[in-house]
Amino acid sequence: MWFHLELKGKGYAAARAGVAVSDTPAGPYRFIRSGRVNAGKLPVDMDGQAVAVLDTLNAKNYEKWWTPEWTDAVNKGLIVKRDLDGGQMSRDMTLYVDEDGKAYHIYSSEENLTLQIAELSDDYLSHTGNYVRVAPAGHNEAPAIFKKDGTYWMITSGCTGWAPNEARMFSSSSIFGPWSQHPNPCVGPKSELTFGGQSTYILKVEGKKDAFIFMADIWRPEHPSDARYIWLPVQFKEGIPYVEWMDNWTLDFFQ
Repeated sequence: MWFHLELKGKGYAAARAGVAVSDTPAGPYRFIRSGRVNAGKLPVDMDGQAVAVLDTLNAKNYEKWWTPEWTDAVNKGLIVKRDLDGGQMSRDMTLYVDEDGKAYHIYSSEENLTLQIAELSDDYLSHTGNYVRVAPAGHNEAPAIFKKDGTYWMITSGCTGWAPNEARMFSSSSIFGPWSQHPNPCVGPKSELTFGGQSTYILKVEGKKDAFIFMADIWRPEHPSDARYIWLPVQFKEGIPYVEWMDNWTLDFFQ
């Protein structure tokens, strides 16, 4: 089990990934370790020219955040460079196991500004050092991923705290990209707010061909025990996935 870990009394700055193991999904779990991701490693999709540009970036020149110049520097790897020695930040996250059994850790990094996809070791307990950046400076979190007909699809969220926002969608023919962005996949009432939820996982329905369930969290920070979920079938039009609101449905929806 991989999870987002913050240190007690330290606010939201640690941005660590933790891992624990158990013989059963219900536990008990044994804590293995926590830490930042891929310390000392540059993204594998950063070529020599990009590394040369990275070397010129100096955080002192970008102390004011959210300016066009700062955003451009983040896109070029300003925060990757800042966190290189200690490891990359890891917050909202998911795991994906490909058809060949290879697993990947997908998480919001670089102060929640960039998604990263990192390859896991064969035992799924550590990172191999191979990772890529997705939508640099795009401010994405809550990644949920699935694969159909050789194409990887990833639905994400913007970063608006507990409040819902419009979903985003990306696709790629390779888990390591490049990834292309698509319009909001949600259709129906409150589609501009992901029906009041935030993507959390996309479940493949066993025993059904090309059947996937989009799962979203409905956050209620004032009443956490009353938080709910949205489960909706993923549909396809001309090969492009979309998620349409339904008041009720059953697994018979999938043929």
